[in-house]
Amino acid sequence: MPEYLKEELEILLDGKLSWARVQEIIDNPKDEDRFEKWLQILQARVSFKEKILLPLTNHLYIVQKGKDRIVKCDCGYEFGDYRVNWKLYSLVYLRATQDAIEEIYPGTEAPEAEWVNVREYCCPGCAAMLEVETLPPGVPADFEFLPDLDTFYGDWLNQPLPEKFEFIDKTSEVLAQWAKE
Repeated sequence: MPEYLKEELEILLDGKLSWARVQEIIDNPKDEDRFEKWLQILQARVSFKEKILLPLTNHLYIVQKGKDRIVKCDCGYEFGDYRVNWKLYSLVYLRATQDAIEEIYPGTEAPEAEWVNVREYCCPGCAAMLEVETLPPGVPADFEFLPDLDTFYGDWLNQPLPEKFEFIDKTSEVLAQWAKE
């Protein structure tokens, strides 16, 4: 099994590795400590000290903060419990008119505004674009990834996390609380 240097993985992350080398890395089995190396690279690139448990996007991570597991942006902004859709706490630019949609989908590429909205989710801390989704009007934000961290760390990595968390989407609990307020 090939062993990749952390420095080469950093070049890969920066998008500066040759396509031939990227293909070679993709085609070969992963080295045993790849995930650990990847986390070390990501951890070195953020200013916060909380341990990154899992990257979610180019800017978002699930981190261990004390006894909690939260979603955090690389700028340090905290979105809260990782089991709640982080989009609830983001800034949202809604493209709901044809003109607004055509700013990013010109001409015949544009979907019809009466059928879809384009939502751009940004970090309230640094304004980084975190996600863009196109959904019919009124459809809730997509919660596209809720990982079972305890199974991943315990069963796959053989590195159980200190405390187990209930594996459940808690988004509806937050929405119910907001409805009461």
